Amino acid sequence: MVASIGQGYIILLGVQMDDDRTKADSLAKKIANLRIFSDEDDKMNLSILDINGEAIVVSQFTLMADTHKGNRPSFIYAAPPDIASPLVGYFVDALAKHGISTQTGEFGADMLVEIHNDGPVTILLEI
Repeated sequence: MVASIGQGYIILLGVQMDDDRTKADSLAKKIANLRIFSDEDDKMNLSILDINGEAIVVSQFTLMADTHKGNRPSFIYAAPPDIASPLVGYFVDALAKHGISTQTGEFGADMLVEIHNDGPVTILLEI
């Protein structure tokens, strides 16, 4: 096992060619303050910081798949590993600066990811 957390986020992070540290900082701030955890009235009103949650960041280049033409996805917009790997690390550090305990998967590895969703919340964030 590489990483395991309690309540919090599994963040599947796709890095594309034009992503940079400014975008990583903006995304980390958005994630830290996003209010999607239930409060005492069962309303999505609490952030990961409010619940002292944790995060796992898994680099997922396949999120950058372009499927507009044909039946085979193209990954021309995905950042190559020499760009993506340092930016993923920077993003993880940015989350930590917001006070989120963060673990990672293994960059570029073929991983078996097991997720136990507590509620029907899956959100695509683009900055």
